[in-house]
Amino acid sequence: MAAATATNGFPTRSPNAVAELSTSNSSSTSLSQIRFGYTPLRIKRLVSDRRSSSLSLGLRCSIIDDSDNSMQNSRMAMESMTLGVSALEKLKTSAAERYTKEKSSFVIVGLNVHTAPVEIREKVNIPESQWPQAISELCDLNHIEEAAVLSTCNRIEIYVKALSQHRGVKEVTEWMSKTSGVPVSELCKHRILLYNKDATQHLFEVASGLDSLVLGEGQILSQVKHVVKVGQGVAGFGSGIGGLFKHAITAGKRVRTETNISSGSVSVSSAAVELALLKLHEPCFANARVLVVGAGKMGKLVIKHLMAKGCEKMVVVNRSEERVAAITEEFGNVEITYKPFSELLSSAAEADLIFTSTASETILFSKEEVQMLPPVHPGIGNRLFVDISVPRNVDSSVSDLETARVYDVDDLKEVVSANMEDRLRKAREAQVIIDEELGKFEAWKDSRETVPTIKKFRAYVERIRAAELDKCLSKLGENISKKDKQAVYDLSMGIVKKLLHGPMEHLRCDGSDDSGRSLNEVLENMRALNRMFDLHTETSVLEQKILTKLGRSKK
Repeated sequence: MAAATATNGFPTRSPNAVAELSTSNSSSTSLSQIRFGYTPLRIKRLVSDRRSSSLSLGLRCSIIDDSDNSMQNSRMAMESMTLGVSALEKLKTSAAERYTKEKSSFVIVGLNVHTAPVEIREKVNIPESQWPQAISELCDLNHIEEAAVLSTCNRIEIYVKALSQHRGVKEVTEWMSKTSGVPVSELCKHRILLYNKDATQHLFEVASGLDSLVLGEGQILSQVKHVVKVGQGVAGFGSGIGGLFKHAITAGKRVRTETNISSGSVSVSSAAVELALLKLHEPCFANARVLVVGAGKMGKLVIKHLMAKGCEKMVVVNRSEERVAAITEEFGNVEITYKPFSELLSSAAEADLIFTSTASETILFSKEEVQMLPPVHPGIGNRLFVDISVPRNVDSSVSDLETARVYDVDDLKEVVSANMEDRLRKAREAQVIIDEELGKFEAWKDSRETVPTIKKFRAYVERIRAAELDKCLSKLGENISKKDKQAVYDLSMGIVKKLLHGPMEHLRCDGSDDSGRSLNEVLENMRALNRMFDLHTETSVLEQKILTKLGRSKK
């Protein structure tokens, strides 16, 4: 049945038609008039409506008076009723039973600097401290098995392993809307939505710096590593999602070591410094009083690049003095004055150029506060704010003032567009490596399909071993010594271990050629084992997960 699009942007399907009996007689027609073998009535036609690839049978039995060919009519009626019952039985199957034929999928739902403005991204942004809670909440959704969160100044992306693609996307999008306050319809306008291999390739490109605002920037790889670090010990960060991120880190490392994509590239912090130079009346920091708000990773990089561009003096506002002292000691060749956050506005009053890079979720500079600040040095022009924080630290309405100008991360595109041709050439080199790593990951992922079979086959053999051991011990009687009983037990375990060795070896494959077996051969071995021992008749792992999810949602 053709898919329709609802107002919330999600594909919907009309409900399947149900079999109905319609008569040409009046509504008073009795059941006895349509029983099989009743001569005056026959089935005129059976209408079967098949639309698209899904099962949707519309059955209509038209009843007319006719006394001819009674035997043929009865046979046609029996066949029609059989078809009707079969169709109805299929329509009555539960949601859980229908979903079990669907394989788990890797899905990305998110927003990034290429698809959504900072005004939307900052509302959806998830602070690092809330990542574990977000993973737990996502995995509580009916169709989400595993999850991870990658939230930076340029992107907020939710990575999930979903039991059902479409339902998983719907649940994640609605969760994002609920936690951020952004309507689903607005999220759908800006979101990226990728499945399986496309999702894997996207993460590999992200880790390699190919999807960054600044092509080849190195900070994103450390951010991807941090996702794994934060996810360790969180129940919803499972082996599937964990394996995906670890393979992405490997791809990112290879791209950086085997190509020149990082050479001469700039980070968000260095692009912010370059942008400030472009916007100053004089392209140097000699006459500008510089204030840096925040001394975290981004703030430290801002300080580093300011030094590289000749800035020798600056004020740094931060919550802890220790971090600023460590930066001062590390760099050495710059005069850094520390100020606590309580002196933020007074420090801003004495600054011409202000960089902000904090994790604050509230505005640090409002329009009213900036309006009260004294004028900047003559020759500087307007007070310049370069805000690379997400959420933003400077109210966007500050730009309405004649005395100030505000630039955020989305304005950095002006800087990074330079030398784009050279960067694209480097990206093509990196893509070859990414394709190789994609092949390795897909092989690793496919090889995991044998894990349920291995578990079921072990359980099957263990049941036989335990039953036969009990029979043997009962025949030996109660007088058997503990030592003899242990010997019989060890014998049974030894036989099973040796018998399992061959099948287990032929069900393992990591995608390499070391074992001498291709992935297709391993999967064929798995299917053969399922057929020989009837393992596929047991409740599938996917079905167990779905039924557990559905049971939990009913409580």
